[in-house]
Amino acid sequence: MVYHEQNVSAEHPDWSREAITRFWDPAAKLMRSIRRYQACKARGGLLSRIMARYWVLNHLFWSTVTQSEIHLNTRIAGGLRLTHPTGIIIHPDSVIGPNCMIFHQVTLAGPVVLGGHVDIGAGAKLIGPLSVGDNAVIGANAVVTKDVPAGATVAGIPARIIAQA
Repeated sequence: MVYHEQNVSAEHPDWSREAITRFWDPAAKLMRSIRRYQACKARGGLLSRIMARYWVLNHLFWSTVTQSEIHLNTRIAGGLRLTHPTGIIIHPDSVIGPNCMIFHQVTLAGPVVLGGHVDIGAGAKLIGPLSVGDNAVIGANAVVTKDVPAGATVAGIPARIIAQA
């Protein structure tokens, strides 16, 4: 099921979507390790380099727990929701817009650019280079090989537009 929040625009990240809400919250902790690593690298200095190494180890732990491959330097805007973070693979050259939602077993192969508030169903494969417009929905198990316009819903193998907002 795809869920859209109406009160948050596609341009402004909703950081509460990444909040750690309980002790065992692997998706949020994986995202925290990526965010903290990127912050340490941006800050520079000796202490930041030491802390960056800590966050690399933290990322390795949560990547192993979730069996996901999300590179530490991937450009991810705020508000990314990984509802079931198992088996997600994201190419390091991919760019993820604000308030996106990615379900389990999703693969972004190659430089895939996601707009704001894109929802990707379980098992979908996006084979780049391609871009997905704002508020698009990718159906479960879809194989996307072409650009997806904003507001479109695509599904199938190969993915075709089944609805347009």
